[in-house]
Amino acid sequence: MKKFLLILFISISFISIYPHTANTQVQPASFDSTIVKGIKQIYDIKFDDAEKTFKGLIANYPNKPQGRFFLAMIDWWKIMLDPDNESYDEIFFQKLEDVIYQCDDILKKDPNNEEALFFKGGAIGFRGRLRAYRDSWLKAADDGRLALPIVEKASKLDPKNVDVQLGFGIYNYYAAVIPDEFPLIKPLMIFFPSGDKKKGIVQLTNVAMNGMYAKYEARYFLMTLNFSYENNPFKADEWAQMLTRDFPDNPVFERWRGRIKAKEGNYFASDSIFKDVLIKAYKNIPGYNSTNAKREAAYYVGFEYRLMKNLDSAKVYFDKCAKYSLELDKKAPSGFLINSYLYLGMINDEWGNRPVAINYYKQILDLKEYKNSHSIAEEYLKTPYRR
Repeated sequence: MKKFLLILFISISFISIYPHTANTQVQPASFDSTIVKGIKQIYDIKFDDAEKTFKGLIANYPNKPQGRFFLAMIDWWKIMLDPDNESYDEIFFQKLEDVIYQCDDILKKDPNNEEALFFKGGAIGFRGRLRAYRDSWLKAADDGRLALPIVEKASKLDPKNVDVQLGFGIYNYYAAVIPDEFPLIKPLMIFFPSGDKKKGIVQLTNVAMNGMYAKYEARYFLMTLNFSYENNPFKADEWAQMLTRDFPDNPVFERWRGRIKAKEGNYFASDSIFKDVLIKAYKNIPGYNSTNAKREAAYYVGFEYRLMKNLDSAKVYFDKCAKYSLELDKKAPSGFLINSYLYLGMINDEWGNRPVAINYYKQILDLKEYKNSHSIAEEYLKTPYRR
């Protein structure tokens, strides 16, 4: 249920945030090029440069909402880099309120102003999206209710806008797929338009190849849906390669490529990618030095060392992964923690350290089950693991 609502908010927000300049409002070429430059700076994790770009846009075009909206997107990406860190939430919400206030002021004079409708809908959609991430579901649902009619009105004013297809593509795909993944949601779908998975992929691909502002987000969603729902890591990797080629120091994209390689079964490539993540973390490169990034990287590097039978090194990285997980797992134990304990138990069994191995298996039983972790731990409590 929560996942489905979150996807709705994603759809609503992305339908509206990356429009081309409206057909009825011709802008100087420098206006669009400045926005594109700033968006690339955000994806490059060059937040200071992006802030200068969008503050300059605000100074030159004070009556347009684009500058303030994308200034808020800098904070959104700061949240994306480290989702467990809530220190950017309030400033992000305040910046979105500034966008909404400016758009309302424009709409009082011109109720059909496309830009104001697009960016007001986008700001409300993103406000709901963060509220959904923070489990504030009633407020998030209300934002979805408020944003949807604004977005629908805006999209009708410029139906040929390629970038707007991003939100429709996301909605078409997930509205078709999610009810099958979560049958309890099916009855709720009578309140929403029907989805069309194939149409959604076509729309997303069109934006990914031909969009101006939204092509990177379209590539991101094509990467993730091929990984998670289409079970096609090789197709996911095609999109991941595009993203990491354009933004080699974006930790979100690089980490996705690493986990995609692991799903392909190419653990050597996955290990190489995540070692690069750790090197950048040690260099304190923004985004890479988060505990989330280091935990995931330590897990996959440890996994490859174990496959190579380098158990000493594997233990070092699984220990690190467990340590980071204990710092992060505030609500429930993660798969990273449970799997690290399992592998540490197995490694100690291979070394003949049976009491230590038993302790790890018992710790797994004390945690909430992850997949079939309890049955595996119980099996190894009865019979020591042997490779």
